Amino acid sequence: MEHDEILSVIEGMLFLSGDEGLTIKQISSVLQIGKKEATTYVDELIQVINERAVKGFELVNFGGVFKLITFSSHHEFYQRMIEQNENTLSNAALETLAIIAYNQPVTRVRIEEIRGVGCDAMIRKLAAKALIKEVGREDTPGKPILYGVTDEFMDAFSLTSLDELPELKEMKEDFDQDDIFNTKYTESMEEGEQ
Repeated sequence: MEHDEILSVIEGMLFLSGDEGLTIKQISSVLQIGKKEATTYVDELIQVINERAVKGFELVNFGGVFKLITFSSHHEFYQRMIEQNENTLSNAALETLAIIAYNQPVTRVRIEEIRGVGCDAMIRKLAAKALIKEVGREDTPGKPILYGVTDEFMDAFSLTSLDELPELKEMKEDFDQDDIFNTKYTESMEEGEQ
C-alpha cells in the first residue's frame, strides 16, 4: 500500500471509530505494521489535517486514544443541526427501534441479525434520544447488554402498553416506509414543543 493511501485508510478508520477513537495498537494491528511506524503515520496525518485550508474537524490525542473531533467554535451550528433533526428518525433508526420494541429484551447482535447490518450508531442515537435503554445482561458468554424501550418511547408513540403495538402481520399489510413510527413520533415531539 502506498504512503498516501495508508494516511487515507487511517483517516477513514478514525472516522468510522467515532467517539471511541483508536489507539496506536489498534491502528498498527489493522494495517499490520509496527507501532512505531503507525505512530509516524498518525503524527503525519495530524500535520496533514492541520495544514488543510478548509477543515471541519481536527485529530486529537486523548490519553493515547486518537479521535476526530469538530471545532468547539462551530458548536452553535452543530447544535442547531441537531435541534432541527430531533423530531425525526431515519428509516434505519426506526427499523432498529421497531426491532427492539417487538423483541425486547434483545441484544445488539440479535438486532443486527434481524436488520442484516451493524447498528451501533443507531443504538447510540436511540439511547441519546432516551427511546431505548439497557435493561440487563444476557446470561451467555460475554454477558451482552439487553435493550428495551423506555417510558419516553411509550409517551412519544402514545402507548400505554406494548400490547398496543400493531401485530406484525397487520403492520406488514399496512406498511408505509415513512409512517411506521415516524408520524406518531414527529407529532408527539411537535406537541411537546408547544
